[in-house]
Amino acid sequence: MSLVATFRRRDIDRAAVMAFVPVLAVLPLWALAMVPFWLVLRAMTGIGYVGALLVYLAAGFVLVVPAVQRRLVSALMGARPPSASEAPRLQRAFDEVAQALHVRDRHFAVGVVDADDLNAFACGGHLVVVTSYAIRELDHRSLCGVLAHELCHHLGSHTIALTVQQWLMLPVSTLTWLGSTLRNVSVAAADTFGTRSRAIDVGGRIAAPMFNALSRFFALGGSIGMVLANVVGRSAEFQADRRVISFGYGRHLADALRRMVDNGRTMPSRSGWQRLLESHPPARTRVARIEAALRRGGRRHPTTGL
Repeated sequence: MSLVATFRRRDIDRAAVMAFVPVLAVLPLWALAMVPFWLVLRAMTGIGYVGALLVYLAAGFVLVVPAVQRRLVSALMGARPPSASEAPRLQRAFDEVAQALHVRDRHFAVGVVDADDLNAFACGGHLVVVTSYAIRELDHRSLCGVLAHELCHHLGSHTIALTVQQWLMLPVSTLTWLGSTLRNVSVAAADTFGTRSRAIDVGGRIAAPMFNALSRFFALGGSIGMVLANVVGRSAEFQADRRVISFGYGRHLADALRRMVDNGRTMPSRSGWQRLLESHPPARTRVARIEAALRRGGRRHPTTGL
């Protein structure tokens, strides 16, 4: 991918530490989900259970390699390099923000996802992904604010725990899919061949609920992990906003968030358990907090003087 810059200022703030709470919560579920995969590996290699867990964890370290992230993670997320018409606007905004945030020494890459949504997100340890709609619709100031917010996620190490959790959840998601698929196969086999064979009919109708229970169990565990990640993720959003303000891009970000509200690109206000499914706090709440911080004197000008 293109639009690569380097950075130096990275630390681990409170939001980054709290982001490991969901990781710890899903560890038992991950260890359980690894059992069937270990049984297959043991049949082929004779490896022990603990050894299989350690191998899987070690394999996850490849995700921290910048080149792997730019290719593998970008591909998994459906991100592409900026087009010829998008690149100049992104390059100008990204260069300005990178200079203001004094980012050096490591590589960042910016990718684009084709979506009719005003959004951007940080992922892996080196990626910033922006929607094509955001590039088209945001002016330069607002685009700088959005990029500054995502870079501040990286500077606070907010994406590390999320990447670890996504790696741990891969076996869980696989078993959820596999259980659902085998349940459908069992039902189809019983319906199709059950009239010809009593054994197939009985076996299919016994196996179907078992596979269904397997799928639902791991799906529930995955949902709980997602809810926990969303809860701590909202804290990370506010923490990144505070960093953006300290670098002088608070008003830029607030302009982008207002654009989201004005265009109806935000989710309607929810209450109760529905909020647990939201990974971001309401845009209006974020704007209010940013404005309050600016009134308290939390603003300084970017190094570019804007």
